[in-house]
Amino acid sequence: MTDIIDRLAGVTPGGAVDALRRHRPVTRDNAQASYDALFTNIDPAHATLAERAAVAQFVAILHDDEIATDHYAALTRESGGEPLALAVGELAAAARTTGPYGDYPAEGALAAESTAGLRFAVDDRARDDLGSRVAASLEHAHLLVFRPRESSVAALAALGDAGWSTDGIVTLSQLVSFLAFQLRVAAGLRLLATEDAA
Repeated sequence: MTDIIDRLAGVTPGGAVDALRRHRPVTRDNAQASYDALFTNIDPAHATLAERAAVAQFVAILHDDEIATDHYAALTRESGGEPLALAVGELAAAARTTGPYGDYPAEGALAAESTAGLRFAVDDRARDDLGSRVAASLEHAHLLVFRPRESSVAALAALGDAGWSTDGIVTLSQLVSFLAFQLRVAAGLRLLATEDAA
């Protein structure tokens, strides 16, 4: 059975990249188990599938991964409806940038390495359309992708203020972290497949 990374990477069963992945079955199985835990066997009390899918679609767009974007946008449409997928797509397109960047404490040894960059915030109209939980989750995802050095108690408190429970915040952070891993692995495997075919 083809797993999600194989699908996102376009791995051909029986090919060289497939053999490479099957050489490390525990790693492969654990990656799929993480996906299943985040998107299949979920506790909607902490984060609904629509919320998870919306964040995943947003993060895939931020990573400029069209294949993953298509996958997660379809999941957003299935679980949250077409308007949600369209709104997330529009916000992510406006939120795309390069990074990482952010500020270190002014009195710290790394202050000279502070780098200015986009501070993404969902506007009031979109916040009304999405709801405060999804809006806050997208802002937090952008923070983790582009300004991880600015993760803070205040950033977590903003999620709590928007209605996220402690378990939900942990789930959201795990989701963004997993996607960073998943999308990079899929991109690397696509590159290997291209080189293998050349």
